[in-house]
Amino acid sequence: MKLNMGCGHNKVAGWVNVDLSPACNPDAVCDLEVLPWPWGDDCVDAVMFKHSLEHLGQDSRVFLGMMKELYRVCRNGAEITIIVPHPRHDSFISDPTHVRIISPGVLQLFDRKWNDECRSLGAANTPLGHYLDVDFVVTSSTAVLAEPYASQRSRGELDDATIASIGRDLNNVFIEYQIVMVARKAR
Repeated sequence: MKLNMGCGHNKVAGWVNVDLSPACNPDAVCDLEVLPWPWGDDCVDAVMFKHSLEHLGQDSRVFLGMMKELYRVCRNGAEITIIVPHPRHDSFISDPTHVRIISPGVLQLFDRKWNDECRSLGAANTPLGHYLDVDFVVTSSTAVLAEPYASQRSRGELDDATIASIGRDLNNVFIEYQIVMVARKAR
């Protein structure tokens, strides 16, 4: 099974399209902040949160519960695609329904191997993978350039070092994150 979580009006063929609002005519009406979710253990092969996860889990306990539920329903190797607005872009800042920053760094906290590496270095990162007994590994993350930077890069006017520098110093350089993580259950 593949779940398109918080689909709104953007349904995807071949996926179970899930949304809180019946007006969107989803395949499944579900409040993802109410736990447990209605799917069984280890039954999901793929999950997509496309501009939806940043709207969920304002209360950190709810968000952490959602991550536990995501892990519970995913099979080993399930791929989770997360597309969210970049937290330093006006598209994130100007929407009052955006309640949580989602970044590769946030999601890495749910990686048990990374938690172990941080602990061995004496780092102060919160080992959420261990605390919640979940294990997700971020396999790719892309910060998508906003305009005019995307066009300037395609014309060869900006190199990676310049983009990294302006991305640290300025808002509205990146418009969104595209992140893929995988559930690891074979222990």
